[in-house]
Amino acid sequence: MSTTGPRSDLMISISGVRGIVGRSLTPELVARLGQAFGTYLCSGRVVVGRDTRVSGEMVKHAVLGGLISAGCQVLDIGVVATPTATLMIEDLKADGGIVISASHNPVEWNALKFFRADGIYLNADEGRDLLNIYYSGDYVTKPWDGLRTVELVPDAETHHVEKVLSILDVEKIKARKFKVALDCCNGAGVGVSLRLLRSLGCQVEPIHCTPDGLFPHTPEPNFDNLQDLCRFTRERGADIGFAADPDADRVAVVSDQGAFLGEELSLALAMQYVLGKRGGKDGLVVINMSTSRVSEDVARAAGARVERTAVGEVNVAEHMKHEGAVFGGEGNGGVMDPQIHCGRDAIVGMGLILEHLADSGKTISELAAKLPKWHMVKSRIEIPAARSRELLRRLKAEGHDAEVNTEDGLRLDWSDRWVHLRASNTEPVMRVIAEARNETEAQALVDKYSSRIKELAGG
Repeated sequence: MSTTGPRSDLMISISGVRGIVGRSLTPELVARLGQAFGTYLCSGRVVVGRDTRVSGEMVKHAVLGGLISAGCQVLDIGVVATPTATLMIEDLKADGGIVISASHNPVEWNALKFFRADGIYLNADEGRDLLNIYYSGDYVTKPWDGLRTVELVPDAETHHVEKVLSILDVEKIKARKFKVALDCCNGAGVGVSLRLLRSLGCQVEPIHCTPDGLFPHTPEPNFDNLQDLCRFTRERGADIGFAADPDADRVAVVSDQGAFLGEELSLALAMQYVLGKRGGKDGLVVINMSTSRVSEDVARAAGARVERTAVGEVNVAEHMKHEGAVFGGEGNGGVMDPQIHCGRDAIVGMGLILEHLADSGKTISELAAKLPKWHMVKSRIEIPAARSRELLRRLKAEGHDAEVNTEDGLRLDWSDRWVHLRASNTEPVMRVIAEARNETEAQALVDKYSSRIKELAGG
């Protein structure tokens, strides 16, 4: 399930439907998608939540019109983080759910993310079934006396926080009286993050925590976009800094010294603690093809087995559930703890890392310094998805002096480095990600394969 619409800024993929509001993402399109999803769910009960984007109210009302017209009962949980919504889908025993959020995309974008009854994204086959309904236009349309009501469901954030607290040693964390700098990019994670941290006895120093959807920086929680948080963490003397993307399914970490530790180490640190606490020996950890070898090394050091899937939360989540994994996630800061839910959750990541700090008695800088050293370099080349797939086919056909994996684009592995080339699920770009023991070697891999892609594309 990966295609583009008539405009290059409309992305229809395994991660949902994304577009620029007023251009490719129109009320008419959104309403039809609502009708299609309502038809797909046989007019069932649907949880709907949204993030803080300015366009969110418009998109919500359009999708509600489509769902209601198809005979669905809508459970409106309001402005919530994506992991809050996925928990509510499962715990309310709904037939599915829609989250209105473009995650890390810029403010002009919005999106619909489709979830099934277990709170996991539709997989590729399920997504194709939904798209077949959408493109055929063969929607269920109920008469006036077949329409159902919208039910407002309060306290979704409280439910989420209480569930996360139930797996943590709250008193141990409270005893450390952590000072935590927090950047939620004015997104939907503000309320749930503040509730969790304050429940853990933390003194929270917030920056960019006004949930108005006016993003103060580019939402992607990476080094370039989090320099404000790095300075703020250092200036406030915080023990740690956390950054969540606008829908709070990803978390990045800043050290007590104001150094950007990043998203990859968020997953590695949470994984290290869970495997040590619960016993990782012979357990299974699931990560995706683009996740750092840091997490793989951490898992193997604990005696755990590691299996990789294609990029995409649903791929990791389904494999975790099917194989009974003890932990998993994606290296973009997507911590996935099956004791809460097989979905990415920044709030879970924050709680586990704080407990790791409390249990170890160390600073976050000291914990990070002990992790295996790998250097990752990421790049992107703007290419429409269909063109990306064509180029990847040509690249796969070439001879390679490495272990080759073509499950998700092209991944080449050597003993001391790797590179992964794949079409994005969320943007019209090809991603080039490389990792090696030092930055120079990683950058050389990115440069080599970026040049080859451009050569194949004719410049």
